[in-house]
Amino acid sequence: MAGKKIAYIRVSTVEQNTEQQRALLEKYGIDRWYEEKVSAKDTNRPKLQDMLDFVREDDTIYIRDFSRLARSTKDLLDIMDKLDEKGVKLVSDKENIDTSTANGKLMLKMIAAINEFERENLLERQKEGIAIAKEKGVYKGRKKVEYPSNWEEVYGKWKQREITASEAMEQMNLKRTTFYKLRNEYEEGE
Repeated sequence: MAGKKIAYIRVSTVEQNTEQQRALLEKYGIDRWYEEKVSAKDTNRPKLQDMLDFVREDDTIYIRDFSRLARSTKDLLDIMDKLDEKGVKLVSDKENIDTSTANGKLMLKMIAAINEFERENLLERQKEGIAIAKEKGVYKGRKKVEYPSNWEEVYGKWKQREITASEAMEQMNLKRTTFYKLRNEYEEGE
């Protein structure tokens, strides 16, 4: 029995859409789609985890490119180890790589290393650009995050241990890092 054809699509922000990746992968006759809108830096990628739990031996996962699947070379290689253990193949459309072949596995590792190198170079150039902009006095930094309208009420409940931090974040629609950043600012101001 032939395995299932599964596609994983990811975009980094809610404003982006997955239509382009979907259109490029439809040619493979996909049986099941996993899509999410979350940064690759985020370790909490529920659809990726669902897909990794779902796949079985002889299944093939199709992706647009490696940057959609993993946030680093280590992450990609860890995912590949999990897929190898399960007997699952990976096909990257952009890089034209199929891990069911020895050449495909070798190319995967080489491209993952190159992608990480490029990302590190990009971040280095970004830091240099920010430093120059600061010197010129034109760097503004990130926008200041405003306190939600229900901050006082929810923060008070959290501080009194009436609710958990996760519940507080959910009620205020804040991410974990933003919640704790605001908490630190708020407590320093008291």
